[in-house]
Parts: sequence; C-alpha cells; structure tokens
Amino acid sequence: MANTVSLVLPATRLQAAGQAHLYVALSPSVLMLLVFFALPMGMMIGLSFSDPASGLPSLASYHRFFTDGLSLPGIMRTVSMSLCVAIAVTVLGYPVAYYLARARGRTRAIVFALALAPELAGVVLRTYGWLIILEDRGFINDALLHLGLISSPLPLSKNMFAVVVGLTHVVLPFGILSLMTSIQGIDPNLERAAQVLGANRASVMRHVVLPLSVPGIVSSLMISFTMAASAYATPALLGGAGFKVLATMIAEQVLFYVNWSFAAVMANVLFLMMLVVSYLGIRFEARRRIRLIGRGGHGS
Repeated sequence: MANTVSLVLPATRLQAAGQAHLYVALSPSVLMLLVFFALPMGMMIGLSFSDPASGLPSLASYHRFFTDGLSLPGIMRTVSMSLCVAIAVTVLGYPVAYYLARARGRTRAIVFALALAPELAGVVLRTYGWLIILEDRGFINDALLHLGLISSPLPLSKNMFAVVVGLTHVVLPFGILSLMTSIQGIDPNLERAAQVLGANRASVMRHVVLPLSVPGIVSSLMISFTMAASAYATPALLGGAGFKVLATMIAEQVLFYVNWSFAAVMANVLFLMMLVVSYLGIRFEARRRIRLIGRGGHGS
C-alpha cells in the first residue's frame, strides 16, 4: 500500500501543477477579455437603462426604441443587408475556396494572393473605389451611356445594392478562408471514389462535397453576417444619408444627438442579434453532427 501511495501522489501533484500552469497561461487573455470586452459591455448595458437627462434608472430609451417608428425598420434593414452579404459571400467564395483547397503549384499561390489582396487596402479606400464605380457619373454608368445602352444613369449607389456590393468585397476574403479550411478537411479520395462509381462532376459536388462542407458554409454565413451587421464605413458612404442601419444610427446618436443611452440600447440590440445568429449557427451544426453520428451508429 505504501508503494501505491508513493506512485499516486506524484501523479496528483503533476496534474495540479499542469492545471496551475494552464491557468497562468490563460490569465492574460482572460484579463484582457474582462477589461476590454466584459467591462465595457457591462457599462453599456447599464447606460442603456438610464435616463438621458437625469441619469436615473429608466426604461425610456427602450420604450423609444420600440415606438419611434425608425429603430425597428433599421433592424429589418440591417438584417436584410447582412443576409444578402452573407449569401453573396458564401456563393461567390465557394468556387474560389474549392479551387484553393484542391489546387497545387504557382497558380494556387497567385489565386490565393488575389483572394486576400483586398485586405491590403483599408475599408474606407475600398469603399471609395466602389463609390467611384457605382455613382451616377461613375465608371459603369459612363460606359453604358457612352455605348448608348441607357439614356439616364442607373441607380447603382446610395441604396441597398451598393452597400451589399461594397460589403461583399470587404468580407469575401474571410468567407473564402472559412470555406477553404472546411473543404481541405474533406478526403479527395471520396470524390475519386464517387467518380469511379459513375458520378459526374456535378453529382460529386452536390452529393459529396457540399454535404461534407456544411460546417464551412455555416461558418462563412455567420462570419459574413456579423461583419456586415457591425459595419459602419461602407453603409455610411455607399448607402448615403437615407440608408440607415443600426451601426450608422448608433454613430448618429453619439456624434450628432449626444444621446448615449439611446445609442447603448441600439448597440445592445445589435449585439444581441449577433449572439442569436451565432447561437443558431452553432446549434444547427451541433444537431447536424448528432444526426450524422446517429446514422453512423444505426448503420453499424
């Protein structure tokens, strides 16, 4: 028994020491999250429950948010814009991500560099580039007018279309990276086996690659949605003064009306919306994994 005790005690001490080292390694990140995320979020939540004039606890800002007739349309506009961007990024990024996941050599490196090239320029610079292309006297309208295809400029800027185009350009590299990581995890031998059994390329993509890359698709949708919903510069520049989403409305309340309480309410709603979208995406993927494990267990 003495030998048993002497063997167990060092193992326990080693385990405790390992946990202590783990806590020490995590403490800087946890401290940073507490100071720069949890604390400001707590202050913002508390600020949203205060009266703008007196500073006393009040629900006036929340009552105004749900009754002023402008905030709820702003939510719907933010959701619709973010959904369009998420779908566009995922659809446009999937072919590029598949090529990058399967290709080799110098061509892959060139395509990869071109896919990430937009991130080398700032968001404002890219947005102004699209403004020059899409405005009434921009490149597209001038070209169409010069060719005689239209008689008046097309409404390509100061609307939802322009914002979706600009944000898709901004977010696309992140969607490509998310999809590429997921596709790289799919064994290429599965595609070859399907082709050997008689499936054409379209069938292989539909029945093999797409189902197995669902985690990457969900991740791309979530990342694109949250980045688009929180974007400010692109909607403000390409959408114009009449296109109001939550991010631009928050800035307006802070910079022009100096109503921090009402701005905090909008920020809380925006943050809650992102949490809901992230939760739904995580739950969808978790349930999908459970179904796949259940089918595997049933089949075995």
